[in-house]
Amino acid sequence: MAKSTIKFKDCVARFEELKSEIKRGQFAPIYLLMGEESYFIDELCNLLSSSILSPAEQAFNQLTVYGKDSEAGQIVNLCRQMPMMGSYEVIIVKEAQQLRQIEKLSHYTAKPQPSTILIVCHKEKSVDKRSAFYKQCNAAGVVFESIRPRDYEIGPWLTQFIATKGLRIGNKAVQMLTDHLGCDIAKISNEVDKLVVSLAQGTTEITDRDIEANVGISKDFNNFELCNAVAVQDVKRAMNIADHFARNPKDNPLLVTIMALFGLFRDMFTINYLRWQSQKKGIPFPDDMELMRILKKSNVYAIGELKQQAARWPNPKVFKVLGLLREYDGKSKGIDTGGMTDGELLRELLLKIFMQ
Repeated sequence: MAKSTIKFKDCVARFEELKSEIKRGQFAPIYLLMGEESYFIDELCNLLSSSILSPAEQAFNQLTVYGKDSEAGQIVNLCRQMPMMGSYEVIIVKEAQQLRQIEKLSHYTAKPQPSTILIVCHKEKSVDKRSAFYKQCNAAGVVFESIRPRDYEIGPWLTQFIATKGLRIGNKAVQMLTDHLGCDIAKISNEVDKLVVSLAQGTTEITDRDIEANVGISKDFNNFELCNAVAVQDVKRAMNIADHFARNPKDNPLLVTIMALFGLFRDMFTINYLRWQSQKKGIPFPDDMELMRILKKSNVYAIGELKQQAARWPNPKVFKVLGLLREYDGKSKGIDTGGMTDGELLRELLLKIFMQ
C-alpha cells in the first residue's frame, strides 16, 4: 500500500475541524478513523460516543464491538437495525484492524441508513484506499487519517496543545518533555493533563521547574542543557551532565541524547550554510521568522541562540561532528561498543566532539 501523503499538520487541522463539527451536533452517517497515531482516533471516538446520544439513549441505541470478536456480517446486521426511542443507532467498531474481511462492511457502507451512525476505529495502519469499503466511507461519510508526528513536529504540537488549556510553555520545558516522552502523543497528553492539575492556581506558564517538580525530569541535567553546554563549548558542564546521565541510564538513553545532539549540529550546519550563501553568492540571509520555518522551530528566542552558537562551530568542524554522531548512533545500538557502557560511550563522544 502506498505511503500516506497527508502531513501531520494537516491531520491536526482536520482533527480540530471534526471536533468542532461534532460539538455543534453535525454528524456523518459513517466515520472511518484510521492510521498509525491512536491518540486522535481515541479522542474522536470518545467525543462521538458521548455527543451523539444522551446517557439514557445510549443504554438502548449505542453498541460497541471489537474487531477480534466480531464478523463483518454481524456488524452489517447491527447497522441495519432501527433505533429504539431515539434518533440514532450508534455502532462503534473498536480495533477494526483485527476484523476479518473488513471489506465486507461495504455491503452496508454502499447504502448506509440515515438512522445509523457507524464509527470504525482502525489503528496501526490505514485501510486500503483502493477498496470499495474505503471509497464508500469517503463518499458517504468522514474518513480521518491519523498521522504519527516526526520528532521535529512534536514540539510545535505540544506548544499548541498546551495553549488550548490556556497556558504557555517555555522552549526548554518543551524539549525536556519531548526528550523524556518521545513522540507518543497519548503519553504526552496524559502527562500534561496531570501536570496542569498540579499547577498552582493562577499559573500562566509551564516552566522547567514545573517539569522537574511534577514529571521527575531534572531541570539541570537533561539533553537541552547538554546541547547548550556543547554548543557554547563548556566542557566542564557537559561532562558533569554526562556523569549524571551515566548514573541514571534508564532516564537518559544514549540514543535519545545522540538524536538531540544531531539536531543541534544539523541546525548549526544549516545556519552556517545560509551565511556562506549570503557572503559568497549574495543571497539574502533569512530573517528570524523565515529561519523558524526552515529549522522548524517554534520561537524566535531559540533562533537567536542558534545563530550565536553556530558562529562557534564552522561547518568543517560540524561535518566531523556529524560523522562522529553517526558512528556513535551505531554504538548506541550495540555495534562495536568494545564492552563500554552507555555512560562511557557518551563521555568518549563528547571528548571527541570538543577536540574537533
